[in-house]
Amino acid sequence: MEKINIGTNVSPYPMPLALVGAMVGGRINFLTVAWLARVNYKPAIMAVAINRRHFSAPGIRENGVFSVNYPSADLITETDYCGMVSGRVADKSGIFEVFYGELENAPMIKKCPLCLECRVIDTITLPSNELFLGEIVGAYTEEQYLTDGKPDIKKLNPLLLSMPDNNYWTVGAHAGIPWEAGKQFKREKK
Repeated sequence: MEKINIGTNVSPYPMPLALVGAMVGGRINFLTVAWLARVNYKPAIMAVAINRRHFSAPGIRENGVFSVNYPSADLITETDYCGMVSGRVADKSGIFEVFYGELENAPMIKKCPLCLECRVIDTITLPSNELFLGEIVGAYTEEQYLTDGKPDIKKLNPLLLSMPDNNYWTVGAHAGIPWEAGKQFKREKK
């Protein structure tokens, strides 16, 4: 089959959704974000892209910290709402019960199965977004979301986003084991 050019409005499938927490003018705010990724091993660094016009961006710049809260699919209503309504228009501080780790101005959501608190180590200015690079200071979960001491994707039941069709998804079937699946191909190529 011939490859066709479908333009540039594409994103990798699927993208994990997170609620980025920040203190803005002394008030807790959460923003739904899908443009984020772990980008370094040691130290552990998260990259989060936020449009500089969003209410949360000045709070992250001011305090130098943020949280990344991964909601489970059962938080779809609250997660969607936090991406639809600006903190300038609505006070989102009472939507979730929050807790704090080491960083005073990085509110985390108790109901989210996985929460990361991050200290900003760099900010990269992009044409419309700011890319906040944050060192992970702490990661928080509960025993019920772990298997063999590690986060279990099925137990976390993360909410995922596909773009540009704009749909929410959950995780599907297990497909294989990294650094194992290619061993047969590697042996055949020798």
